Amino acid sequence: MSQQVEVDVAVVGAGPVGGTLALRLAEAGMSVAVLDRAALPPMEHPDFDGRAYAVALASQRVMAAAGVWDALPMEPGPIREIRVSDGRPGRPASPLFLHFDVGELAGTEAEGAIEAFGWMVEARSLRMALNARLSAHPRVRVFAPATAAVERTANGARLALTDGTIISARLVAAAEGRTSPLREAAGIGVTRLAYRQHGVVCAIAHEHPHEGVALEHFLPPGPFAQLPLAPGPAGENLSALVWTERPEVAKALMTCTAGRLVAEIERRMGGHLGRIRLVGRRWSYPLSLLHAHRYHDTRLVLVGDAAHGMHPIAGQGLNVGFQDVGVLAEMLAGATDPGNRDLLAAYQRRRRPAVIRMLAATDALDRLFSNDNPKVRLARDLGLAAVHRLPTLKRFFMRQAMGI
Repeated sequence: MSQQVEVDVAVVGAGPVGGTLALRLAEAGMSVAVLDRAALPPMEHPDFDGRAYAVALASQRVMAAAGVWDALPMEPGPIREIRVSDGRPGRPASPLFLHFDVGELAGTEAEGAIEAFGWMVEARSLRMALNARLSAHPRVRVFAPATAAVERTANGARLALTDGTIISARLVAAAEGRTSPLREAAGIGVTRLAYRQHGVVCAIAHEHPHEGVALEHFLPPGPFAQLPLAPGPAGENLSALVWTERPEVAKALMTCTAGRLVAEIERRMGGHLGRIRLVGRRWSYPLSLLHAHRYHDTRLVLVGDAAHGMHPIAGQGLNVGFQDVGVLAEMLAGATDPGNRDLLAAYQRRRRPAVIRMLAATDALDRLFSNDNPKVRLARDLGLAAVHRLPTLKRFFMRQAMGI
């Protein structure tokens, strides 16, 4: 049966960024409709997504303000130390390294003690928290699975769902990801840069505890990251792995036996975690950069991957999306008209410079570290060691990692 629904904001895309935005706006007193092409409950199944997200401190605060953080059913794994090193597969890491310890920030933050740089949050845990909060919040209406024909005018937006439901909104937020149909329909151009790299993602159980230490090991094909997860159901020591490889190597890693994959992991990571075994599935994605030329159009705003996508070398892609949520929710809260063109232009002015800086930084880091030139390798090793010995600069980079 068709129905008429009126809301302040319609969010298209119920992923981590879109779902969190919807809840953050609802917590600010706005009425919100959330649409997604997929039904939400199946996303909770372990086979849907066994990955994990590195959530920086600033992003954790956005999630907390949306009521999502306390709803996580699985304990996040805190990242208390980060060790950055350089090397080659199968060889010892360079003795010149950079080590971050959150304890070094003690007494330097006006906000008080900082427990961690960030947390590793299982994708399934975040999905379960979002689903529960979205379905229970009195100011949120969820339509999933659903697709809509969207019409936008100077006075508002009209979303016609295939089941006959009509949603009227003052603003539409596109959170559908890099292939955003709403962005394309608005004629917003994008700049793309394809890296000749694929990301390989999986999880491992290991003999020795990680003690909350994340490893970022730079190798010629790209970075190899071991990220500390919370203990498993039986108390297992667990870590997520994210590493960059040439496309042909990534393809081989996706099809080889578990034993061969473990051997390849050990070549890159070393033996500091003891015996390891593969846990669950493995994933591989082509890596690229994307940046929308505008973040808004008539009654439309882009957030998350619909506006920007970057190399995972610094683990900041999702966190930059959460920063979009924090800024946009702050600006829309209390606004008489959330789709006002001047307001959306102000959002773009606030977010665009920070996003461009992060896009440039991740691209430059990849170009600097994803090569095997001896002179460049020596220069970057000396750079890592220099930052390690300069407390002020080191604290700057630690704050950047936390997004504050």
